[in-house]
Amino acid sequence: MSVTDRIAARLPKIVGDRAERGPVVAAVRLHGVITPSPSPVARNALNLHSVESALTRAFEHDRLVAVALLVNSPGGAPTQSALIAERIRELAAKHKVPVLAFCEDVAASGGYWLACAADEIYAHGTSMVGSIGVVTSGFGLTGLLERFGVERRVYTAGTNKVRLDPFQPEKPEDVDWLRGLQGQLHAQFAEWIRQRRGPKLKGTDEELFTGEVWTGAQAVDLGLVDGLGTVRSVVAKRYPDAEIAVAEPRRTLLARLGLSGTSTRSGDFWPAALTALEERARWSRFGL
Repeated sequence: MSVTDRIAARLPKIVGDRAERGPVVAAVRLHGVITPSPSPVARNALNLHSVESALTRAFEHDRLVAVALLVNSPGGAPTQSALIAERIRELAAKHKVPVLAFCEDVAASGGYWLACAADEIYAHGTSMVGSIGVVTSGFGLTGLLERFGVERRVYTAGTNKVRLDPFQPEKPEDVDWLRGLQGQLHAQFAEWIRQRRGPKLKGTDEELFTGEVWTGAQAVDLGLVDGLGTVRSVVAKRYPDAEIAVAEPRRTLLARLGLSGTSTRSGDFWPAALTALEERARWSRFGL
């Protein structure tokens, strides 16, 4: 029998096997700090670029009945949070499939922003959910350069070109400017929550939008999540014949090789070290 004949003989069986395969719930892992520029020292980093391919693969599955977002993030950059969430809604509308979010250890701040891109949100009873607020952090290094005999020179055109320089004393007017920006971002965050959760919310603005963090069980009572459950338990109940197919976001080559904790250039040490400290602080706030 020729090769062509053997392929032709097997073809009906292959087609039959595919026809018998059940529906799929495509799961996308959204794990890590949300940042526009991943650092080599970061364990995981989320931004639109890193998750685009995983989201596209998930929504284009040929036997798709739903997409699950597995969220485990302490938050991060507001713009990247919004961009990822908007992309999820675009794909959901295009492919006309429901989206379910599952809060794992943490879905806080930008992590909760991502969860709200789903039509329904579930959490474990011990998950940390919420932190609907805005935070800006940095370091005050006034006097550090003088200790080492280093003179810093900064020249600008425009009186407001440099604000909150860590090497200069803090100015009250700069802090007022920053708080104004934070207020605008906070208002946009709260509006996104109202838009996505609508009448499901059971608390007042003063209760929900203070930056407080709740357990998954408390979040159910406040209407921030729809119920308690894991991706396997919920999918087994909602789609008993479906299999779960996980799509992983893109990782850097160093991360895939297990070298994400190294920095090869000495000039990158301090920026990388500060980034690592900030990432560690984001997770440690939730005991992780």
